[in-house]
Amino acid sequence: MSGLRIVFMGTPEFAVASLDILVQNNYNIVGVITVPDKPAGRGQQLQQSAIKKYALEKGLNILQPEKLKAEEFLNELRSLKADLQIVVAFRMLPEVVWKMPRLGTFNLHGSLLPQYRGAAPINWAVMNGDKETGVSTFFLQHEIDTGKIIFREKTVIGDDESAGEIHDRLMIIGASLVLKTVKAIENNNYPQTDQSEFIAKGEQEKHAPKIFKEDCRINWQDPMKKIHDHIRGLSPYPAAFTELISTDDKTYSIKIFKTETERSDHTETIGSVHTDSKTYIKVAVKDGFINITDLQLPGKKRLAVSELLRGFQLNNSWKVA
Repeated sequence: MSGLRIVFMGTPEFAVASLDILVQNNYNIVGVITVPDKPAGRGQQLQQSAIKKYALEKGLNILQPEKLKAEEFLNELRSLKADLQIVVAFRMLPEVVWKMPRLGTFNLHGSLLPQYRGAAPINWAVMNGDKETGVSTFFLQHEIDTGKIIFREKTVIGDDESAGEIHDRLMIIGASLVLKTVKAIENNNYPQTDQSEFIAKGEQEKHAPKIFKEDCRINWQDPMKKIHDHIRGLSPYPAAFTELISTDDKTYSIKIFKTETERSDHTETIGSVHTDSKTYIKVAVKDGFINITDLQLPGKKRLAVSELLRGFQLNNSWKVA
């Protein structure tokens, strides 16, 4: 086992792969910090984070502080005598926490920093129609997501890939990058590159703020590609949505998860719905049609369009808004 004493901080599934690769490579994880259990679902049952579930399976020491500045937590953290702290999809740390280990604290971020600093880097990269993305490891400092880059790893974004597919790939690539970073730090042989070095002349920085409900609304006046990118960039979560309006003006707020593009010169009204009522639903947009393939009605589960149309009557007089 490595002599490094490591504290790992994370919450969702994305972080589990990084913790697991360290455990599989016999690193000494002296503490796992994650969020307190929270009530969720209809029954408001207490739910454990994905990281806590994994840590319990592996018998790791778990801390779940309500407040990261609480003296009781800080004393517990100090007692772990960590050499290094690793943060993957956790939360903003106070300086007293990230400065504690002798080798510092590094973070894994789901973008090619300095692009897409912020809470939703994977979603925004896909929504903006980018052709590549990646992961970065960097040391924490005062301004969020601005510390010196240790390593970056790139991956291509396919024209039809969803944020969910990119998330799953970056989770694996990120875990390998975390392991590479720990080994480099352990050997005291690693770069620390200022983020400004990764911005080409004339290149603009893109941001990845938290996504709110209105960010998920589809604007059918946008060009076809922008609509397609918007939908796949929000799939499967939090999901793009629109209002589907029936002939008698009944409105359904639907989530759309997957679409195909059909370029066409047409004279149809933008936002008009076109269907054979059996196998397809498509919406007229400026430069063609958006063919909806996966969607969800209120209170129902996600379905392929052909499944939905078996029990849901829809015709060419409907529209979206």
